[in-house]
Amino acid sequence: METKHEVCSAFTPRRNSLRKSCADIVREARQSLRVQSTHRPLTPRDGPRRLFGGNSVRGDHGSRPPSAFSLHARNFDADSRPGSGTRLSPLNHKPKFPDSSNAEDPLKDFPKSPIEPVEARKGLAWSQTRLLKSASLASLLPSEACTDEKLNPGPEPKRLSAEQLCSPDLSTDRRGHLKASQRRTPSRSSKNIKPDVDSGVRPTESGTEQKTELGHGNGSTCPDEEDPESLVWNNVILPLLQELESIAAGSSEGSVDRLCDLCDRLHGTLADADMLSRRCKKRSGILRTLFHLVDRESAQLNLHIAKLCLALCVSGNNLLNICKLVFQISRSESNDILFEKISIIDSLLSVLKYEDVSVSGEALLYCVGALKFLSGNITILRILLAKNCIEVAQKLLQKLCIVSDCDMTLAGNILVQLTATLRNLADHPDSRTLFVSFYVIPALCLVLGRYCEDKDICTNISRIFSKLSSYSECCLALAQTPNCYSLILDLLSKHHQKQDLVVRLLFTLGNLTAKSEEPRQELFQCNDCMPTLLRLYNSYQRRNVSSSTDVQTEAPSPREPAAAAAAALTDDVLVKLVRVLANMCIHPAVGPSLAANTTCIQLLMETLELRCVEESEDLMVNVAAAINNLSFYQEENSEIRRNQLTIAKLMSKLLLSSSMDAMLEATRVYGNLSLHKDVRDLAMQNKVHKFVVTLLDSKRAEMCFSACGVLTNLALDPPNRVCLMLEGASAKLVDCLRDFGPADWQLAGQACQALWNLIGHGSDTLLHAEERERLLEILTVYSDKEEALKWTQNEEEQDFYRACWESEFLPVAQKLIKVLHSVEVTA
Repeated sequence: METKHEVCSAFTPRRNSLRKSCADIVREARQSLRVQSTHRPLTPRDGPRRLFGGNSVRGDHGSRPPSAFSLHARNFDADSRPGSGTRLSPLNHKPKFPDSSNAEDPLKDFPKSPIEPVEARKGLAWSQTRLLKSASLASLLPSEACTDEKLNPGPEPKRLSAEQLCSPDLSTDRRGHLKASQRRTPSRSSKNIKPDVDSGVRPTESGTEQKTELGHGNGSTCPDEEDPESLVWNNVILPLLQELESIAAGSSEGSVDRLCDLCDRLHGTLADADMLSRRCKKRSGILRTLFHLVDRESAQLNLHIAKLCLALCVSGNNLLNICKLVFQISRSESNDILFEKISIIDSLLSVLKYEDVSVSGEALLYCVGALKFLSGNITILRILLAKNCIEVAQKLLQKLCIVSDCDMTLAGNILVQLTATLRNLADHPDSRTLFVSFYVIPALCLVLGRYCEDKDICTNISRIFSKLSSYSECCLALAQTPNCYSLILDLLSKHHQKQDLVVRLLFTLGNLTAKSEEPRQELFQCNDCMPTLLRLYNSYQRRNVSSSTDVQTEAPSPREPAAAAAAALTDDVLVKLVRVLANMCIHPAVGPSLAANTTCIQLLMETLELRCVEESEDLMVNVAAAINNLSFYQEENSEIRRNQLTIAKLMSKLLLSSSMDAMLEATRVYGNLSLHKDVRDLAMQNKVHKFVVTLLDSKRAEMCFSACGVLTNLALDPPNRVCLMLEGASAKLVDCLRDFGPADWQLAGQACQALWNLIGHGSDTLLHAEERERLLEILTVYSDKEEALKWTQNEEEQDFYRACWESEFLPVAQKLIKVLHSVEVTA
């Protein structure tokens, strides 16, 4: 029977695990040692979207980046070209200095300054100032004279040929893709260009003409030197930029929608021409135009701008400001719909995937912060999962674990956002297999080892573990991670004062020890396991006792609700901790050691003394369950055995409560302790037997089964039988046999055993004639094999029920039938 029902691994769910059979329920409920379950700690809903929540330990000191800031066009760099990162070698040329012997004019060999130094210094600043003005872009654009229709096209690009892109007969549709047009861009000869401001040509100091192009400050490009990219620029991209600037300069209604549409068309055009990323030579001109639009302060437009800038691979200060811009937009839940419509998620994940922490750490911080906010939206959360966000996050976790010590503060801030994002992703059912397949759980353990002092990071990871450990595959992945138990114990010791962290780590340990025998032993064998757990137990028990005393002695105050919430959280810590102890002692090598641990037993008894079921029901039920498991071990050095009378008195307190769960656990404890005569005598003196007989009226099979067990032990003593019969125990036992027998042969066998003891093992009988006839009739019907097993129609359950019927019910039923027949003949 045991072999059949233990085939599956403890971590591997059975087939149709959502639908347990009746046999499974009965078998699991009837084990002498029971695994304790509890609800997962409630994850509080985040308040206003901020980079760091109100409960963050980072406070407002300098290491905490701001959540609110203002961004304008002037914050962006005019020239977005990144540095090459290469160091130039020194020149071999050595300058010659004038000979000091020339005393007449020692400075005559030095070069003279220009004739107009003010105009010479004006250069670049003059062009940048004009770019930031809201005047028409036409004054800054290159002359149409640079368009040469006779230029031979270059090789074909990836999407469209250079001839198609550069043809004057092509324009772009509203989505940014090219289409045929009847208009032709006029062309002029370069010799007709006049050096005026409107044409974009201004005289230089030497009297020659120089053309200023948008986004390209390298001088004019002659028609004979134009390449396919220049033709695409002049015929397709340039008109889009001109239209962008002209619409931005006006204030007509619907201009934001038109600007968003133009940005979308520009993005499509650049993509078709294979000019995204850094492949566009004049990308700085595009970026300048886009940066100028930021001042319109439109979330929709700014998101389009950010998408295009990220596609153009901005870096440095511009990347930081774009990530801040996205973060700023994501702070408002009303903007979530924009992220659903504008496909920028891919670009944000690319930033996480490719940017270096030491170079772009602050940009990563705001990028992940935006994803943290967005992952709170269930629709965007599904998008993140579909775009492989979990794998990207795992790679970033690994990079953040190996940063240098000088970057750990920034990396820690990023990890707070990243772990909060993973915490949101862990809520979705589809994410659990991804957490396992991409080895996110071991990566999180590495982060815990490196950043064990950071309470914010540890709290977020503890929330992830508390969610995932409730599922078998994730629990197995965590259990197989090296040193996970010692790591959790170390965190419990370091952060024992942080209740929200402690309660989740304890809940995770409870899930691990509820699944298999190996985790129970591995946890117990860790260094400082029991000292750490018992220190926590003692600390939180004392904290709750002192707070409850303060509430009783002090006058009511407005802070009482907060104090009540703190007390509830303290109770939750103790509930999870006692559950770990109850689960660990199921292991045969751990149980006797815990039963002999004086400190452990004293703390459990103290909880029963100090608390009441009405205020701490879950805690009292778990403590009773832990004592029930520990009372299974009856070694000589067992502290349960030494204190069994005190424990029996404390269990009476639970029997008198209004909680059915508390009564059930107390009855189970009496079932173990009543094996000893001194406990049976105490139960009879304190009228416990009356409550136990009353429990036979319960409609819960488990309650009746436990009550039958206690009555079986109490009826061992002849003086107790009369008292039990006077309370109507025999009639109620017959009713239990009639009501539950066909569906539960274990309960039927226990009821028969209680009746067997109650009538004195056949030596005498206290049954009335009517009860005897009724009992004999029921036993006769139930002893018929065909009649008894017809109640079970499921073929998978027939073997189990047949085994229970044959081993637990039939032998006792046959003895009772024999005794009842002999009494009837005598009568």
